[in-house]
Amino acid sequence: MLMPTSSEFIELCRSQIALLTQALGASLSVIYLSEELVESSHAQLIPIAAYPDNSVAIERSNRLALPPVDLQELDPVTSQGGLAQQRQLVLPLIHEDLVFGILVTEREDRPWTTWERSQVERIAGTLALACVMDQRAQWLDQAQRQHRSMQTQQHDVLDNLLHQLKSPVTALRTFGKLLVKRLQPEDPNRDIAGSILRESDRVQDLLQQVDQAIDLNSVDVLEDTVRPIPLLPAGVLTASNLELTPCSIHEILLPLVETACAIAQDKELLLRTEIPGSLPFVFANSGALREVLSNLIDNALKYTPSGGEVHIRAYCDLDRICIWISDTGLGIPSEDLEHLFERHYRGVQANGEIPGTGLGLAIARRLVEQMNGSIQVFSPLKKEGWIPQEIQPPKQGTSFVVTLQVA
Repeated sequence: MLMPTSSEFIELCRSQIALLTQALGASLSVIYLSEELVESSHAQLIPIAAYPDNSVAIERSNRLALPPVDLQELDPVTSQGGLAQQRQLVLPLIHEDLVFGILVTEREDRPWTTWERSQVERIAGTLALACVMDQRAQWLDQAQRQHRSMQTQQHDVLDNLLHQLKSPVTALRTFGKLLVKRLQPEDPNRDIAGSILRESDRVQDLLQQVDQAIDLNSVDVLEDTVRPIPLLPAGVLTASNLELTPCSIHEILLPLVETACAIAQDKELLLRTEIPGSLPFVFANSGALREVLSNLIDNALKYTPSGGEVHIRAYCDLDRICIWISDTGLGIPSEDLEHLFERHYRGVQANGEIPGTGLGLAIARRLVEQMNGSIQVFSPLKKEGWIPQEIQPPKQGTSFVVTLQVA
């Protein structure tokens, strides 16, 4: 199937028809292109340029030559069998044994001379070569768009994986720092703990460098041939369809709370939790839900200054489980709230000292929606997420609430 012709190619066809009219005295000229490249006869032809008027020229040319046309049996010039045929030329637009269409031209006042026929043949050859170049250019443009699309997908998967690596690396680094503090200087294990801390710092630095090094535009170059880019395998956290099973909120949250306790201790934060063990199961993907809650808890710890509080609460509300994660940090400006779940959007935090990619909340919302749930943000924080309930919440802070269906 031939691709649609470009405006540049159509303009070239019109200029060649003008040449036939002005230099050779043609009274009628029509350029047809085949809908597809064929090896057999009777191709479907589409007129793309004509003189003097499209409808008039096409009707007149059809009387003698079209439709249908056997492209394989076309003579380079039709000049046999009478005066009418001597005054009309029908030439295939052919390149390397592939026929792309035909050129029909005629003049009413006199037959074509041998020299004039050769000039028309040259014009037909020019049009055929231009058609080949036009098709190749459009194929390359389409291939480049596909290439960019695959690069964008690969870039997004890399972004997601890098972001997901940062939480466990931060936790390992915190555990290493706590271990070093608790071991006496003469303890032989202190050096091992120091090595853990040092290597976790190194991994964290490498992750930041990789984050800065990924630049989609810097590799957006096509070589002579377009090679398909192997996409990274999509794991459970990047899949378009998650497998949902009954999951225990209690079992998913407890390991995250243990890590959060260590981080909160290191940052001198107060961590309060209310997670009943009797909560009913929810329909979810355990890996995806763990990633969502880990992102939200990590953000609460990250954006709460020393001396603040982070609260994690889960409860059942009819046929839903609500999980609240609140903090007493500076909160989120109202102008940032509507963009908060957009990829790479950081709002006011982009000007702060806390590093980030603006991916965590976008990933979280996508995963929650794939689990048929919802995620909301409130800033200042809402009292529903505050523990204990009798304490008045501050006028700032942030609350995220994840809601999932009971299994």
